[in-house]
Amino acid sequence: MSADGDGRAGDQVDASHARGLQVGDGNTQHNHFYGRQVSWPHRVGVVPVLADRRQHRPADEALAAAGSGGTVVVCQVLAGLGGVGKTQLAANLAEQLWRDRQVDLLVWVTATSRSSVLTSYAQAAGDVTGVEDSDPDQGAGRLLAWLAGTDKRWLIVLDDLADPADLRGLWPPATATGRTVVTTRRRDAALLQGRTLIAVSLFTPDEATAYLAGKLDGDTARLDEADRLAADLGYLPLALAQAATYILDRNLTCVAYRKRLARRRLAALSPHLLPDDQATPVADTWALSVDLADQATDGLAQVLLQIAALLDPNGIPLDLFVTRAVTAYCQWRLGVPVDADDTHDAVRALHRLSLASTARDAATSAALRVHALVQRATREATPDEHRRPLAVTAADALLELWPHTEHDATHALHLCANTIHLHTTTGTLLWNRDDRVHYVLFQAGNSLGGTGLVTAAADYFHNLHTAASQHLGPDHPDTLAARGNLASWRGEAGDAAGAATASEQLLTDCLRNLGPDHPDTLATRSNLAYWRGEAGEAAGAATAYEQLLTDYLRVFGPDDPHTLATRGNLAYWRGEAGDAAGAATASEQLLTDQLRVLGPDHPHTLTTRGNLASWRGEAGDAAGAATASEQLLTDQLRVLGPDHPHTLTTRGNLASWRGEAGDAAGAATAYEQLLTDQLRVLGPDHPHTLTMRHFLAYWRGEAGDAAGAATSFEQLLTDQLRVLGPDHPRTLACRGSLAYWRGEAGDAAGAATASEQLLTDQLRVLGPDHPHTLTMRRFLAY
Repeated sequence: MSADGDGRAGDQVDASHARGLQVGDGNTQHNHFYGRQVSWPHRVGVVPVLADRRQHRPADEALAAAGSGGTVVVCQVLAGLGGVGKTQLAANLAEQLWRDRQVDLLVWVTATSRSSVLTSYAQAAGDVTGVEDSDPDQGAGRLLAWLAGTDKRWLIVLDDLADPADLRGLWPPATATGRTVVTTRRRDAALLQGRTLIAVSLFTPDEATAYLAGKLDGDTARLDEADRLAADLGYLPLALAQAATYILDRNLTCVAYRKRLARRRLAALSPHLLPDDQATPVADTWALSVDLADQATDGLAQVLLQIAALLDPNGIPLDLFVTRAVTAYCQWRLGVPVDADDTHDAVRALHRLSLASTARDAATSAALRVHALVQRATREATPDEHRRPLAVTAADALLELWPHTEHDATHALHLCANTIHLHTTTGTLLWNRDDRVHYVLFQAGNSLGGTGLVTAAADYFHNLHTAASQHLGPDHPDTLAARGNLASWRGEAGDAAGAATASEQLLTDCLRNLGPDHPDTLATRSNLAYWRGEAGEAAGAATAYEQLLTDYLRVFGPDDPHTLATRGNLAYWRGEAGDAAGAATASEQLLTDQLRVLGPDHPHTLTTRGNLASWRGEAGDAAGAATASEQLLTDQLRVLGPDHPHTLTTRGNLASWRGEAGDAAGAATAYEQLLTDQLRVLGPDHPHTLTMRHFLAYWRGEAGDAAGAATSFEQLLTDQLRVLGPDHPRTLACRGSLAYWRGEAGDAAGAATASEQLLTDQLRVLGPDHPHTLTMRRFLAY
């Protein structure tokens, strides 16, 4: 071929450029295509943007530390409640490794379904192998094979794994150069087996307040009560982010937001545009998890979550979900048989999907914990027709768990906390059951006092009485019952005179509304007599109980527990009025009947045994009283447990009677040990604790340390004046003991002056014929 004017040869086709491309004959299927050459490092998928003001967290350290020593990291699973920030942790790791050039391939997979995983895998396979498969399954297989054989450093993030079964056959291989991170709400055993679990928790209080301070630009006015807002939102990162955005959008403060949070539904507090590219408002965050749990349990998980949403987020007894009350309600609600195994499995489903967590520890035994916002979202989504039945079921279940005799103060307080939370979340739903307050509300208050928290019990019944007055009216039987309990626990907290006055006023209303023979009227008469006795009128209390016993015998008969209890009170106040021998005889006769009617382990029977021992001792048989107290203590430890207030009282009585029998030093040592336990169980201001301090000081003096006894009584008097007040009989008794031991320590003149001053007050408060007044007259003369 001749050259052209430019001397260039004519164009010629180079067949080598098309080598490998074949023209189909109409029967050939195209399974894959060659893509472009990939450039390294390479990333596939969109890594979520890091949140504004993101906090560095302990889980960041756990992620960063993995593999730092050169070991192979098979897979890390970031698991936790929806909204705790699992995706943010994974995104931060991914961006950090990418920025530091520690990975050659970064693949971010949205793992909400198997098809989504396959699509992402196929895309990554096309990028790294240059082959694009029309079948995602083939593409996924190609990627896994490439990952297993490459020496490139890779990171696969499987974000928001909804169902671990979707990854069957799709788990990235374990290699020296590869790493897999999964974020999920799931905690299935098979998912975690052979993989490293990183449990992602809530913000700490400091992290939460620091986050709000950053989001709100450190504005002092806006940040007032930021710490309380963080607590209101349960330190949940997602909720804090949306709350901060809502505050900024509407130019609010944390105080103003908290007021809205208390009044409005969660859905009404969602910002118009969610922050940090979030897809779901807080109120809807857990809906998918609830659906998955329901699918796995035929609807049972949602019913149990609705019950749990009414109770204490810090711990619900796991046994509650297998009570007859709960299983019967679930069976009625779902229309299918439900037993304890079914509810157990449904609770585990809630745990697997991070809607709840189960724990067993010393404080709460076996408990279920549900985040407060999960509870609130559940309550707000519960249809109105289910609200009252759910509230009553939860209350019935708590009562079913409450032991007749409380052995464990911690367990009792656990039940009390759940009852108080149930009342808070259900409002008046427990107030119209047959026009009566659900009994669990009374049980909780009395249980608080029974465990030694007498001031808390008084406060509880004050609130219950206020609510009853508003909802039921002042003359409703339950309103009157709340008043009676309030008066009693005020007396137990140290105000015996106030309790007597309140009981007297209550008796007038009970007689008017209930009549003289109503059980509550008779109980109020009993309480009035008791608190008059505690206020110093021992003889008057004995007379009142004698009159009351006549009515109890007429109305209820001789073997009714209330009649027997009245006989016990009558014997006690006879003894307090000076007839110790008569009290011992009456207690012995009563014990015979209680053993026959109530049995040997009934708390009232045990109480009578303690009283009988004491009155025998008061009548002169100190050694016999010590022996009887020792035998009683053995039974109380078995029946009531070591921390029950009655058990602690018997330990004190045993120490005293041993001292009276001649072992003063041993009595002081026993009281010292007892005081340690009472401080732990009852606290420093409980009247029983103050009484134990009184006896400890006394026996120290009897053991020879008069000056130490005087010092101890002086310290005790300061606390009794603060807790009980100046006119309480025990405060007056402490003043008498202080005067006595000052005299024994050598200050006879000071003891005489103090006794004279005390006698003036005793005459005013107790009267001239009270045994303590008469004792002080004799001591002053001495």
